[in-house]
Amino acid sequence: MGNFDPAKHLGRILASLVEISDDAIVVTDLDAVIMTWSPGASRLYGYAANEMVGQSMALLLLEEQKKLVPEHYARLRAGQRVEHFETRRVTKHGRVVEVSAVLTPVNDEDGAVAGVLSVTRDIRGQKRSDAALQASEGRWRAVVESAVDGIVMIDARGRIEAFNPAAERLFGYAEREVVGKNVSMLMPSPYHEEHDGYLARYLRDGQPRIIGVGREVTGRRRDGSTFPVHLAVGEMSLDGERKFTGILHDLSSRVRMEEQMREQAALAHLGEMAAVIAHEVKNPLAGIRGAIQVIGGRLPPDGPEAGITKEIVARIDTLSDLMKDLLLFSRPPQPSLALVDIPQLVAATAELLMADPAFGGVKVEVVGSVPRISADAGLLKIAFVNLLVNGAHAMQGQGTIRVAVSLAGDACSIAFSDTGPGISPEVLEKVFTPFFTTKSRGSGLGLPTAKRIVEAHKGHISIECPSGGGTTVRIRLPAVH
Repeated sequence: MGNFDPAKHLGRILASLVEISDDAIVVTDLDAVIMTWSPGASRLYGYAANEMVGQSMALLLLEEQKKLVPEHYARLRAGQRVEHFETRRVTKHGRVVEVSAVLTPVNDEDGAVAGVLSVTRDIRGQKRSDAALQASEGRWRAVVESAVDGIVMIDARGRIEAFNPAAERLFGYAEREVVGKNVSMLMPSPYHEEHDGYLARYLRDGQPRIIGVGREVTGRRRDGSTFPVHLAVGEMSLDGERKFTGILHDLSSRVRMEEQMREQAALAHLGEMAAVIAHEVKNPLAGIRGAIQVIGGRLPPDGPEAGITKEIVARIDTLSDLMKDLLLFSRPPQPSLALVDIPQLVAATAELLMADPAFGGVKVEVVGSVPRISADAGLLKIAFVNLLVNGAHAMQGQGTIRVAVSLAGDACSIAFSDTGPGISPEVLEKVFTPFFTTKSRGSGLGLPTAKRIVEAHKGHISIECPSGGGTTVRIRLPAVH
């Protein structure tokens, strides 16, 4: 064993390799006539060695491939190798097989090119595997790209490697803008600063806080706004590298619905309280008002007591109006629908406002037209009065309120625009909160009541404050003709 010299037995070693190789190994002369034929060639092409030795390699070629033989052999005669190229060959039984071929010049003892060594390998199995892999990748890509939830893949250093279309819609970034960047860019503080430390601790200690367990977190959009998401994280290994995939489901609608449910529950309690107030307070107030009027009628009209009784009656009326507002807000009636001409209703409401001397310096301009819609004119008039009064107060009783009526898709848009100073962002967040008011005398129920009336019509109300000043309150109602 120790005296074995591979160099002395090189011929036998090479012959053994040729015998056991699955590749088709063929030697031809420079005219492409076959001189040797390996067992692997017999298995691939179906011909025995005695059938092929002395035959031309053209026997295995398709017609269009025979044109390439002179070019290949010219390069081989020049001592150049024809590297791996994919082609097709014909077997003994006429079946076409796909192969990868290498052609190498063979030199004689003098160093001159005397023949050609051809090694071909069947790549049908590889082709099928590649096709299956591509099909599988295509299916998974279609699933990921059509998913409703955002899918984000990161590497062990937190760098984003994949970002599906749903994630683009969720965060406002295009994939090209985030790939290669740290995933912490999608998180607000303090998670933004803490993420890399958490990932490093997990890779070091293997103790996960979120991997494999879904939880609610906060995401950060491109514009800086934040939103609640449910995050589920999975771990995998690709080519020996650890990857993490996060699936993010937007919880904004669920959170809004929960807030609405809490608001409705609070309003239900408010309604019960309002009913008690109406029974226990409103009726006695009416009796007190009547008694004060009787007393005032018996006092000298020029005396100081008469002025006091008038002030008492005015205060009682204010309190009575508050009871009415509270009842309307807490238990708004269901709309009694009929066809309503919106521009005409706004104009009629404005005439009522103009009849009040306090608003003598206010002009209401109604522009635009829409077909009649199905609505409750009485309830809408209450909402319009609140909006017009708010606009008049914002302009301190002087100026023009412009009401633009138009169709916006399948909705009727009614925009009330004043020329007042506008509303600060801090106040704007609270304007629909019951009992919140910036007025010295006001119930804080005007806008909340208008909102409830609009929503009872399956509509929507919003407020816009342009940077140049002024306020626009926009109502959108279903345009049912």
